Amino acid sequence: MKKTSTRLADGRELIYYDLRDDTVRDAVDRRPLERTVTTSEVRRDVLLGDAVAIASHRQGRTYHPPADQCPLCPTTGDRLSEIPDSSYDVVVFENRFPSLAGDSGRCEVVCFTSDHDASFASLTEEQARLVLDAWTDRTSELSHLPSVEQVFCFENRGEEIGVTLGHPHGQIYAYPFTTPRTSLMLRSLAAHKEATGGENLFDSVLESELAGERVVLEGEHWAAFVPYAAHWPYEVHLYPKRRVPDLLGLDEAARTEFPKVYLELLRRFDRIFGEGEPPTPYISAWHQAPFGTLEEFDGVSRDDFALHLELFTIRRTSGKLKFLAGSESGMSVFINDVPPERAAERLREVAS
Repeated sequence: MKKTSTRLADGRELIYYDLRDDTVRDAVDRRPLERTVTTSEVRRDVLLGDAVAIASHRQGRTYHPPADQCPLCPTTGDRLSEIPDSSYDVVVFENRFPSLAGDSGRCEVVCFTSDHDASFASLTEEQARLVLDAWTDRTSELSHLPSVEQVFCFENRGEEIGVTLGHPHGQIYAYPFTTPRTSLMLRSLAAHKEATGGENLFDSVLESELAGERVVLEGEHWAAFVPYAAHWPYEVHLYPKRRVPDLLGLDEAARTEFPKVYLELLRRFDRIFGEGEPPTPYISAWHQAPFGTLEEFDGVSRDDFALHLELFTIRRTSGKLKFLAGSESGMSVFINDVPPERAAERLREVAS
């Protein structure tokens, strides 16, 4: 992998990740952009103990542009985009309309391929490995920023999810705090460790799931399963079999196997609802240990946390979506219409 860092016309950082070491990236951003001004602010909810990012500048962000005006495609001739070069393998750049910025963290866009009509599932294993390497590199770089406590790599796919740009891409949020969902995991981890005299909850969950009926696929270094208490109609958790706290901890064997396993999962998701259905909308989310102090979680260290990916769709059946209505939105109590055992069975049925 070759990494080349440059700057866009408004001062934002852009990084090329290339498969070839001899690739030259010297294209200049020719757009007459003014320096980006953001109004991002993190406010604490004293009743719930969580945080909300207030970012009014995002109201003006690009919204469903025509394919020939996509800002994530390469620049061609006088058609200028966020990527100055005429081609690329993987590109990461600072979001022009970030939810988090400055002392409130950082937001980045990850373009998986220059092909506007592709998807992550259509990438080659070599391309998917390059994306993994980019995620890992950005996790490392962002973790050293003084304002960053947790790094979150994710992909939103499909208009039903709320995606406003059709080009295959994901995002990275670098939070200035430990997120509420991770805090819940850490509290459960600490309680289980104390109650069992030192057992690791993630290890126990993985061992239990691998011995059960909800395994979707299993490799030498990775395992994917539908969790016992799945929140979403089709939800898969992907774990490395050797527990590590973050992407940086993966060894070469796990990195090599990941593309094959992950691409197979994504391709199965596109086949869940049968032939002729539109691509399955999904969210794919990496859960990594925070880089800040864990003092509030008694007896737990970063090494106790288990890196894993959660992949889920809001489509519950053909033509129907799972909406977060009263119970989910008002009380955070999910109601799942698809039994996890049946979801796992279906995901095994649609294997390549």
